[in-house]
Amino acid sequence: MPLNRLREFLRLEAAGGIVLMIAALAALAVANSPLGRLYLDFLDIPGSVQVGALAIAKPLLLWVNDLWMAVFFFLVGLEIKREVREGQLSTRAEIALPAAAALGGMIVPGLVYALVNWGSPVNLKGWAIPTATDIAFALGILALLGRRAPMSLKVLLTAIAIIDDLGAIVVIAVFYTADLSALSLGLAAVAIAGLVALNLFRVAHVAAYVLVGGILWICVLKSGVHATLAGVITAFAIPLGARDEAGRPLLAQLEHLLHPWVAFLILPMFAFANAGISLDGIGLASFAEPVTLGIALGLVLGKQAGIFLPIWLAIRLGLVKMPAGASWLQLYALSILCGIGFTMSLFIGGLAFESAEHKAYVRLGVLSGSVVCAVAGFLLLRFCAGSPRATAD
Repeated sequence: MPLNRLREFLRLEAAGGIVLMIAALAALAVANSPLGRLYLDFLDIPGSVQVGALAIAKPLLLWVNDLWMAVFFFLVGLEIKREVREGQLSTRAEIALPAAAALGGMIVPGLVYALVNWGSPVNLKGWAIPTATDIAFALGILALLGRRAPMSLKVLLTAIAIIDDLGAIVVIAVFYTADLSALSLGLAAVAIAGLVALNLFRVAHVAAYVLVGGILWICVLKSGVHATLAGVITAFAIPLGARDEAGRPLLAQLEHLLHPWVAFLILPMFAFANAGISLDGIGLASFAEPVTLGIALGLVLGKQAGIFLPIWLAIRLGLVKMPAGASWLQLYALSILCGIGFTMSLFIGGLAFESAEHKAYVRLGVLSGSVVCAVAGFLLLRFCAGSPRATAD
């Protein structure tokens, strides 16, 4: 990834992370104020689209989680494709360190959660909740540190989070799929074939991908597979070398167009719609609930162990080089920041559980674990990880 494009990406993600924090805090404040009832009514506003016999009717919360987040996953798919084909994940040397860290950062938190919830088949459905890393939130924390966080640390965090997102996509597709509709899956396969054809013929018209991708979204929504996966599939179909009528790379133009909308509207709206948890009746005992405790421990302890140990081992064995300008303490702080699960953790939690009780436990676990990781990572980098000069990019 060219340096200027990387800096623009990091600036957008960091600023979006700060807006994300504000949206989450606003949701908590409103949900625990006299406006709490209005907040719930707002999320229940019905919306429907009908064409002939085909009807899609959902409350606002599900439109945000199913449709708006499909756009987010589309952007994630574009970023993954570009990074794998020509960016910082395009060679074995570049992908080795973040891949090892991301893999450990998914396996260990999942095991921590499973250990806490062993013996409860219902609770175990949430094993994947603490495996996610929120890149926008984590980069927002790094942005608050200015030059105390070297560029190499931000690049490594971005690479880990991108691979983590790819892992989350696989997990959602494999483990969080409801009863399947053969007809809808068949129609989805036809739509995917259409996307493949557009790719092979190097079609550079955005409208064509939007049309076929929209049809795919409807088919996937009706199939039992989560609809957001349609966004990823559509993104992978965008030809990397295709250019629009003005000669600009199509994939890069789509990223440039969508990134502000996702960072400053879609993700904050998702946070506002999903982070509003009522604190009535919540005491110390609430944090001991197995689902809440498993998520919090998975994010706080599982993430830092699962990410830092592979990084330490790979560098010590000489398999990869220490990131430029970074210290061991900064790498450890980075591992802690990766425990900020927020957006994707809340999203997976919504897929794992249906009951309001379990969803409340999920929100409490995700919010508490993410806050601990954000504060601990920030303080460690701010006061213990060296001077700005020593870590300048």
